[in-house]
Amino acid sequence: MKLLRHYEDAPADVRGAVVALGNFDGVHLGHRAVIGQARALADDLGRPAAVMTFEPHPRSFFRPDDPPFRLTPLRIKTRLIAGLGVDALVVLHFDAALSGMTAEEFVERVLVQGLGAHHVVAGYDFLFGHNRGGDMGLLRTLGAQHGFGVTEARPVANGAGEPYSSTSVRRHLQEGRPREAAAILGHPFEIEGRVEHGDKRGRTIGFPTANIEIHDYLRPQFGVYAVRAGVDEGAATVWHDGVANLGRRPTVGGTVERLEAHLFDFDGDLYGRHVRVQLLDFIRPEMKFESFQALKDQILGDAGEARRRLATLPKP
Repeated sequence: MKLLRHYEDAPADVRGAVVALGNFDGVHLGHRAVIGQARALADDLGRPAAVMTFEPHPRSFFRPDDPPFRLTPLRIKTRLIAGLGVDALVVLHFDAALSGMTAEEFVERVLVQGLGAHHVVAGYDFLFGHNRGGDMGLLRTLGAQHGFGVTEARPVANGAGEPYSSTSVRRHLQEGRPREAAAILGHPFEIEGRVEHGDKRGRTIGFPTANIEIHDYLRPQFGVYAVRAGVDEGAATVWHDGVANLGRRPTVGGTVERLEAHLFDFDGDLYGRHVRVQLLDFIRPEMKFESFQALKDQILGDAGEARRRLATLPKP
């Protein structure tokens, strides 16, 4: 999959693509349906399939003081979209210039002149252009004027009729329901990053942890989770069962929000290495203990509970 960071001067093998257009935060099952429609149509037409998205997320640009809300920072989003078999991912830098384009300017400059789009697929509620002035009706009208087709993807819902949405994923995570979030995403929610040095208290009780700052990720409910951690080993990712605490560690006076993951039966140095941590099941909320010994005793119990729960889940 080619990764393009500009719409100008798109290479010849990307021009004329069928383009799936959207923010795609989470790359959940609804997003996958939109991208899948574009992929299938591209196959039928003998055209390349492309995905166009925006970075940073427009909400971050317009509301920079909001609490973190991202489900998939660009690295994760890129990996997930690459797994859907598209030929190109076009990541537009969302800044004042892009946000100032009218809907008509966006279509003419980006879709027509920049990409030479043959067809565009977007969700029924997709809005675009300055002040969100363009909707799918306008996109169809402009497509007819400029000679490209438009497909409006309808909402996709689960068996209970609940539409798949990033908002639902965020709500489930913030209320401590990672399994329900994964059912909408089609994959476990994960936090990834470089392992940093912590205070090393875990080593003193036989529970060394991989410490990862959570930066602009959405904050799921703070607490203890059964997890699987993927450690980069060359081109491969090797998965290990584990238990993790997400939060501030109030018992030891912690103030920084971070993820601390202990990998079961792992003996190695993770400092500076890239690790992916999947939050698979919520065990308990974060709490403050009266003593470090009480915390140690609870950690032992949490580890046993995490092992029990992970034994019931399929391996990656």
